[in-house]
Amino acid sequence: MPLNITDTDILKAVRDINPSAIPPRRFYTKYYLVADGNKYPPKYVLSNANQYANGLELPLDLFTARQAVDYLTKLGFQVEKREEVPSYFEELERFLEQAKTEDLKYSSYNKNFIGLEVRVSFGRAHKAKVPRIAFLNKANSIQEYIYPAYFFYEEQGLLILAYGVNETHEPPHNWELHNPVTISKYFAEHDLGKPPNYGSSYVYKAYNANNPLNRDEIEEDLLDIIDIYNEMQEDTDMPTNTNETAQQEFRLSAFLEALNATGLSFHPSLVTRFVGSLLAKPFVILTGLSGSGKTKLAQAFVQWICKNAQQYSVVPVGADWTNREPLLGYPNALDAQDYVKPDNGALDLLLNANAHPAQPYFLILDEMNLSHVERYFADFLSVMESQEAIPLHAGGAQKRSGVPAAIKWPSNLFIIGTVNIDETTNMFSPKVLDRANTIEFRVTEREMAAFLNNPFGADKQPLNAAGASMAESFLKLSGIKAIPNDHADRQLINTTLISFFKELKKAGAEFGYRTATEILQLINQLEVIDSTLSLNKKLDIALMQKLLPKLHGSRRRLTPVLSTLGSLCFNGNGNIEHEVFEATGFDFEKDDRVLYPLSLEKITRMYKGAIDNGFTSFAEA
Repeated sequence: MPLNITDTDILKAVRDINPSAIPPRRFYTKYYLVADGNKYPPKYVLSNANQYANGLELPLDLFTARQAVDYLTKLGFQVEKREEVPSYFEELERFLEQAKTEDLKYSSYNKNFIGLEVRVSFGRAHKAKVPRIAFLNKANSIQEYIYPAYFFYEEQGLLILAYGVNETHEPPHNWELHNPVTISKYFAEHDLGKPPNYGSSYVYKAYNANNPLNRDEIEEDLLDIIDIYNEMQEDTDMPTNTNETAQQEFRLSAFLEALNATGLSFHPSLVTRFVGSLLAKPFVILTGLSGSGKTKLAQAFVQWICKNAQQYSVVPVGADWTNREPLLGYPNALDAQDYVKPDNGALDLLLNANAHPAQPYFLILDEMNLSHVERYFADFLSVMESQEAIPLHAGGAQKRSGVPAAIKWPSNLFIIGTVNIDETTNMFSPKVLDRANTIEFRVTEREMAAFLNNPFGADKQPLNAAGASMAESFLKLSGIKAIPNDHADRQLINTTLISFFKELKKAGAEFGYRTATEILQLINQLEVIDSTLSLNKKLDIALMQKLLPKLHGSRRRLTPVLSTLGSLCFNGNGNIEHEVFEATGFDFEKDDRVLYPLSLEKITRMYKGAIDNGFTSFAEA
């Protein structure tokens, strides 16, 4: 590294750098240079300062982050260590221990590290000659491009942090290094023979794996090589999933257009309810007819809004789920350093959501009621309200297999549960329903006809990341919890809710403060994403999703209540049972006397169910 870079050169570089224009991935560093109240990556600044001292940017592979920190400190600049250093140290130690065994399983390892996908391999059917850990951007692949990697040569007791290179084909973009040393050359220079694999990759640093690794050194080296990797992505046409996309305001119409382009057919009002519900409360239950598109809609939205597949996970719920372990894993009782993660990726999703708070993450629980929800989901239900951490193990500050002792509830995590009702499933308790927006899926004759005309035409590929530029705006909207007290319709909303409260109380299904608050939030969010909705339409959606789902009981108990609730949804003077419940072909959408068509139609079905079966509930088979 040139030693003629002066403090004046550094100050000029700092003045020229707009902190907000520095790519976020360049901040994955252990230390910050602090100047004028702003934080800067030390290597980034020093590289730019070299332009003033020597006329060109300093290539990042010519000096390390530690050298940059020492140089800036020597010149009298303020350098601070970040509070939480991104670390892969525990995972690496576990990798080295496992690499000495015949265990080839890798699913328990973290899938992401500071924006890069992590791929751990010990071999497939047989143990690999050289186990490896590769770090790569989503658009890249080990087969096509280049990647930072750890290679473990067990026979030589050698761990190499390398500039990884494809073994069989020349990559479109190779590492731009000064005086690189291949692993083959390193082996030859140290009389180690010929490396069994990865000989064409370049050595960043070699460590004696027979001795304990130095945590600080490991952390700094990995962050340093990733910084070089990220800089290359900026300077080449290499595809990347970490490029910052120009953010846009969230528009529901954009998602509706994308759905239409794929051939997926959902009524716009259903999509509006789904998105508005997610924004109002990050827990949504989709129930209704089996095969009506509940999971399809959830998958379509998360594919559209998420930048990559690491931001969502679809987890099929098992009938044998009797505790939280299928979602949160458990500490290994036989190994105090080990934590067994679930293979479905649910815990990794929570960890990633906490690590990347600026992006939305989605957990889709398919067939959520195949098991008793309260048994495996109790921790989630509790922390949704308390916002406290979920305890995972008794390790204190010490992580087990990269898993902390407790995990905070991520404010950017959204949970979507799909539900079918039959003799193999379980009913939800009021505790669960009270914390969610419940949306019922039905299929109309027109929708079925449209589907039959093109039953295999849906192609979800165009949805992938198409709405990722609106993700930040979506998150910002979901954080708006304040309800304007001076809303023009607030008095009418309050009066309507009190009317329903009185009648629901007769059936023991009255709502509390939380439900009332969430109804107001839902109405507010529906207005934000679709200003064309009338007040009655918004009230109808809120009543349908937040109040009616808790109704269930016998004919004697519920029919009087359902009749009164139906009357509140209907502006007629006659008998509600005769005019609506028992009428043939009553048109809920077109009859001008109907105030809340969604709710009245549902109440009618529940009333008929109570009469025919002696019992009724919101959920139907």
